[in-house]
Amino acid sequence: MALKGLDIFKLTPKTNCKECGSPTCMAFSMKVAQGAMELSKCPHMSEEAIATLSEATAPPMKSIKVGAGEAECTLGGETVLARHEKTFVSKSRFAVRLTPDMDVAAAVAEANKVDYDRIGERMHAEMVYVEYTGDAAAYAEAVKKVTGSGKVIILACKDVEAAKAALEVCKAEKPILNGADASNYAEMVEVAKAAGVVLGVTGADINELYDTTAAIEKLGYKELVLDTTGANIKDTFAMTVQVRRACLDKNPDRTCGYPSIVNLSAVAPDDEAMQIALASMFILKYGSIIVMDTMNYARALPLYGLRQNVYTDPQKPMKVEPGIYPLNGADENSVVLTTVDFALTYFVVSGELERSGVPCNLVISDAGGLSVLTAWAAGKLSSTSVSKFIIENVEPKVKSRKLIIPGKVAVLKGDIEAKLPGWEVIVAPNEAVQLVKFLKDMQASGQI
Repeated sequence: MALKGLDIFKLTPKTNCKECGSPTCMAFSMKVAQGAMELSKCPHMSEEAIATLSEATAPPMKSIKVGAGEAECTLGGETVLARHEKTFVSKSRFAVRLTPDMDVAAAVAEANKVDYDRIGERMHAEMVYVEYTGDAAAYAEAVKKVTGSGKVIILACKDVEAAKAALEVCKAEKPILNGADASNYAEMVEVAKAAGVVLGVTGADINELYDTTAAIEKLGYKELVLDTTGANIKDTFAMTVQVRRACLDKNPDRTCGYPSIVNLSAVAPDDEAMQIALASMFILKYGSIIVMDTMNYARALPLYGLRQNVYTDPQKPMKVEPGIYPLNGADENSVVLTTVDFALTYFVVSGELERSGVPCNLVISDAGGLSVLTAWAAGKLSSTSVSKFIIENVEPKVKSRKLIIPGKVAVLKGDIEAKLPGWEVIVAPNEAVQLVKFLKDMQASGQI
């Protein structure tokens, strides 16, 4: 159970030195209890106190780091069952299943075709799931082919010797060794310890998974992920949800407090439509790693969009970076349009502008991540903010002096013209879908 601020305060040095950024040790303690500040911010906390508090204030689900370099990512660390309660922490990661009898290089290249940015986030398959099929030499060779691919490697192998050989090839990349079960967990713990990698635990059912995980913890190893893949879709869903509920309940069971792996290639083999449907479900309930046969745009576009929406902090608006976005080959002489930095507004407006085919510079100013009318009502979108951004950021780079503003804030036209001498301010239609005809008509009449 999480400690209260007073419990934490009892272990602080009580010097009120302010070096942590808080005015008093009590204020610091309250922030730590709320999760708003790390214990490490206090430079005078004793090692004994840090050890005691770290265990007590740690989230019920352990945070696990896997991968190395740019591929490194964090799994777990969740504190709530529903996103609206607070926020989800570590987004689901997608893995592509590979076997030694496949053309591994070609399969990785095919998956790599999906690699794009959406609202500042890279969308791609972050992991490869290399499945052992009985030939240790062939398995090590397959692992070698994916080493250096920039993806986290998951070794799906329950053969101890084959796992050792594969780890010799890729252990520097900090893979996941998904191979411990009731029959081999002691040996697999030693292999994982020696290589310094995260160990995946499997079980025939929830009881066996729990007992095996508890036995591994008794051996002193807690760098784990739980493979909650069952014999069928129903069992897989039940086990995944039960594990998450057990560790985030009012009385959390930390034996269940680890990230999960869900292997859709096992429960829905060669069924693309079913895998997409199941992946969308396990993004919500509660797959930390989701394994699929492959990744293509038919799979990626709905799944990554859903994942980004679910794993975005609901307390923070989705924003795009303020700046000038040239569209359709725009240059310094192209007309200027402006709108707010709310991500949904940006993507709707930019999509319609691109569809028009008219070269234009879309200017995004800081509006607090709010929609047009909300930003205007809150004073975030005003003649002052727009004119200031244009003068400081647009005039030095763009020669055009035609500015198109959102139709819903047409009331700002006169004030903006007064504050931007030499600029012609034009009011756009109220709806983004009308921009295509609006711009084409302006282009045809020679206005732009």
